[in-house]
Amino acid sequence: MATFVLIHGGGGSSWDWHLLGPELAGRGHDVVVPELPIEDRAAGFAEFCETVVNAVGDRSNLVVVGHSYGAFTAPLIADKLPVRLIVLLTPMIPKPGESPGDWWGNTGHRSADGFSEEEQFYNGVPAEIVAEASAHGRDQVSAEWNEPWPLGAWPDVPTRVLIAREDRFFPPDFQRRVAADRLNAVPDEIDGGHAVALSHPKQLADQLTAYLPR
Repeated sequence: MATFVLIHGGGGSSWDWHLLGPELAGRGHDVVVPELPIEDRAAGFAEFCETVVNAVGDRSNLVVVGHSYGAFTAPLIADKLPVRLIVLLTPMIPKPGESPGDWWGNTGHRSADGFSEEEQFYNGVPAEIVAEASAHGRDQVSAEWNEPWPLGAWPDVPTRVLIAREDRFFPPDFQRRVAADRLNAVPDEIDGGHAVALSHPKQLADQLTAYLPR
């Protein structure tokens, strides 16, 4: 049994994983879904990390999954706890000393033309789930936006990058380039858009559990 630690993205919450969590639990795994203190103006990377570490407690066999902006936090956990695997899901992959605010320009990210914010984030998600999403979003006013990412190098932990083939927010070609540049990695790919945990939870659970040693 593994413990999947699911870290939400920017402006997100534990609700973002409410379909994936039961899929993983149904496969016999433990699931931890922390709420990062993004509404606290004084909270930065240290507080994000502390929140996750406290939520994990004494659990073991940790697989840390960082979605989108959560990829800035996921590797920090491996510096604090014995993590067996990091999975970066449709991620913002950081580099040492880079602030999240600088990431966009440094990677050359460009917003997709012709799509609303909802169409960029939730394409492929069932309409009834999209209708619920706004009630679970949170204002991200925390302090880490301008903080340099604190690790001097990527943790010495196996890391997988998983991207979504229909992602409009971080298109696949962009993700492949950033993954190659920052981690010398070739991403795995799954059907779905940026919010793949809401559009394809069963397939995502299959892919995450397939990463575990047999």
